[in-house]
Amino acid sequence: MKKKRAFQIKEHAIAPASPPISGSQTRWQDALAGLSIAGLLLPEAIAYSSIGNLPPQAGVIALFAGLVCYGLFGSSRFAIVSATSSSAAVMAAATASIANGDAGFRLTLAIGLVMITGLFFLLAGLARMGNVTDFIAKPVLRGFAFGLSIVIILKQWASVVGVHPPNGDMLRFAPALFGQIGDWNPAGIAVGATALALLFLLARCKHVPGGLIVLVLGIAAGKWLDLPHYGVGLVGTIRLELAAPTLPLLSRSDWLRLGELGFAMVMILYAESYGAIRGFAVKHGDSVAPNRDLLALGASNLLSGLFHGMPVGAGYSATAANEAAGARSRLAGWIAALTVLAIVLTILPGIALTPQPVLAAIVIHAVGHTLNPAIFQPYFRWQRDRLVIVAAVLGVLVLGVLDGLIAAIGISLMLLLQRFSESTITLLGRLGEGHDFVNMALHPEAKPVAGILILRPDEPLFFANVERILHQARRAIAAADPALHSVILSLEQSPDLDSTSLEALQDFYRFVAGRNQQLLLARLKDPVCELLQRVAPAAAASFSTLSVDEAVRMAQLSCSNAPARCPALQ
Repeated sequence: MKKKRAFQIKEHAIAPASPPISGSQTRWQDALAGLSIAGLLLPEAIAYSSIGNLPPQAGVIALFAGLVCYGLFGSSRFAIVSATSSSAAVMAAATASIANGDAGFRLTLAIGLVMITGLFFLLAGLARMGNVTDFIAKPVLRGFAFGLSIVIILKQWASVVGVHPPNGDMLRFAPALFGQIGDWNPAGIAVGATALALLFLLARCKHVPGGLIVLVLGIAAGKWLDLPHYGVGLVGTIRLELAAPTLPLLSRSDWLRLGELGFAMVMILYAESYGAIRGFAVKHGDSVAPNRDLLALGASNLLSGLFHGMPVGAGYSATAANEAAGARSRLAGWIAALTVLAIVLTILPGIALTPQPVLAAIVIHAVGHTLNPAIFQPYFRWQRDRLVIVAAVLGVLVLGVLDGLIAAIGISLMLLLQRFSESTITLLGRLGEGHDFVNMALHPEAKPVAGILILRPDEPLFFANVERILHQARRAIAAADPALHSVILSLEQSPDLDSTSLEALQDFYRFVAGRNQQLLLARLKDPVCELLQRVAPAAAASFSTLSVDEAVRMAQLSCSNAPARCPALQ
């Protein structure tokens, strides 16, 4: 008792209660955070437009749409919704696969894809599908992000050195890039390396808008040093003209194709967004509202698409920067939006003079945090999902952004099915004189119950493993004592049963009944019990939610009262 009290006192000393923060302090911290991240968001928005092969204004429009809509409807007080590097890369790959080099048609497709993405988000939110990203395993997402970072960095490095290989896949792009090393532009390398070094240096000061400072210095250096004379390209004119909201004119087949691509875009954006939202909610003890965030992301993307912007999501780097800058509420996002608006109205024409290597350096710095080999360490140490994370990385590098992601998801699902299909059945015995029944292979002291065979599948029963598991059960019954009168199947691992499992259980009932034995199903979940009562009401006495111990007593009582009774599933 004394030890427990001492532990509580020590724990309280380690984590003292934080002093309350007044409303004025909170608003001041939000204002500082908003001003700080505005300098990060605007350069990144323009830079991500280049990844998506869209005009620079597309990223700026997306930035406003994300900040305004999520500020109105979102749930997280830290999330910053804007264009992200992953969505830009996916959009570039998706539209390139349909447009066939037509730049105007590609822009139309991009607008349609963003609107389809917004519509899918809204439908998912209305259908309360907040757990949709559970279908993508964490190793897939991390491997995808790692591989995508390599792709983005290599392509941005091509902008730095002024060499643009025609092939988009990394198997040909990377050799072509490094094969032309003699054609690399020394001036571009110097500008890009300097900008990147400044970004990493300024990143140590969380309240300093490093991206905006580097952007301004790049513009000044471009004019002072006359960088275009040395072959260093500039961003070009940014025309921020809000077009009237219109639907893109596309054929039915194009809309259907965009629907397929929009599903992949939603999965990537929401997985990235929900990871950031949930991560910071857990860190600060906040609640999460995934369905509300789906609606907020849907409104953001739909508004962005209507005004010809990019897809948006809650990127981890921007959200982390907002939290690190001291944000306390969504007011920080509103302050950032107003700050970006002031910058756009005053110095937007000057941004057109930004050297391309500076913009590429901003992108490389933004995605550099995901290029961390340490993400592989846990999976190799645990000896779990190593193939999945490696396949995700190689898939992006070899097959491309979209096909690589789909291949990695497919591999993860196949490995899951394989693991479930290879599941085994466990023979249970009574531990001592108590009510506990355990695996006799792991607990030699456990003893079988005379005349009763107790079996437990190690995985949920479903179409891919039920025949294998019940075949093992038949073999165990055949090898059991001839005096066996009852078989108990503990289905505690099965939350539900599909039609294949039901048919297999019917056959198993008949097999047991044919041996003049009775079969009892124990520890059923409520949905399974209700299902079996509908399927086989006459055999209801032979299955229940009872524990294994109670099922054993029921089997003993049943056979003592009526030895010849063996219920069969009709």
